[in-house]
Order: sequence, then structure tokens, then C-alpha cells
Amino acid sequence: MHSFFTRINNVSALLSSCTMALLAAITIASLLQEAIYPPQINGQISMKPVKVFHAKTPRQRRKQEMGFLNFNMTADLTPLFTWNTKQLFLSLEAEYENIQGVNNTIVLWDRIVRRPEDARVKIIGAKNKYAFKEIGGKGFGKGAPGNASYALKYNLMPYVGMLRYGEAARLSDVPFDVREEL
Repeated sequence: MHSFFTRINNVSALLSSCTMALLAAITIASLLQEAIYPPQINGQISMKPVKVFHAKTPRQRRKQEMGFLNFNMTADLTPLFTWNTKQLFLSLEAEYENIQGVNNTIVLWDRIVRRPEDARVKIIGAKNKYAFKEIGGKGFGKGAPGNASYALKYNLMPYVGMLRYGEAARLSDVPFDVREEL
């Protein structure tokens, strides 16, 4: 005869195996649904040239160039909300090349969307939430192109399965407007 602890161990092993099989089935079903019915996302970004000022930050003794931008953004992200969507993480990212030829990507604004009712994003006259400055202090407008591209990106966090990333809108070649003192 088997002891009480052996029977408990067998039952718990069976339950954990069934749970893992169920989670794998949910993940596969979610990926198949996205492959068969890909979400159609509509988004648009508009902004004026980025104003760049020479300023001293409280923690740094030398002057740096800091960028300030105003943007308008609309996006309909409701197709991303399915039975397996927990939340979306939205971010507005700037991509530019500095004077040394290094490609940089900076997050300027973000938001977490937890409900499908909040998935229709309409923002007018917003400003960057996070600092927009060159880490090396070499300057925005001194590079060869002197322009930046902006993208509204999303990160879909499901209840079960893999994180999925995508892009809802893109705006290219927005120039830097370099000014004097702040």
C-alpha cells in the first residue's frame, strides 16, 4: 500500500501537469487568434519642431541642450483588447542620431491602459513627460541630419502568454529648432 504522503504527491503532480497543459493551450490559442485575425490599429502623431535650449541642470555644472516638444496624438487601440489582454503600455519614443553618429532612442511620454474604454487615446497639446536631452551633451541640432523620428509604440501584456510589442503610429523627420538660453 502507498502512504498518505505518496498519494498527496501523486495528486499534486497530476494537478500541476494539467494546469501547465491548460496554460500552454491558452497561449497557443491566443497566438493563433492574433495570426488569423491581426489587429488593425489606427494612429496619428503631429508636432511642431522640437525647441532646443541651452540650460544648466541642477545636478550638472555644465550646460546641456534640452529639448521641449508639444504633440498631438490620436490612436484607436481597442482591437488589441481581447479575452487574453490584461493591459497595454503605451510610449512615445524619439529616435535620432547624435553628432557622433550614435542612434539614440528616448522615451518621452508613457501611459498604461487597463480597460478597453480607455483604449481610444486622444491627446491634444501635450508636452514631453520625461527629459529630452542628449546624454553626452554633444547637441541635438549639430548632427548631420538634425531631425528625429517619433513613434507611438505599445506593449501588450496578456494574462497568459508572451508579451507582444508593436507600433501604432510614426512621424518622421521632425527638425530640431536650436535656440539660445532657456
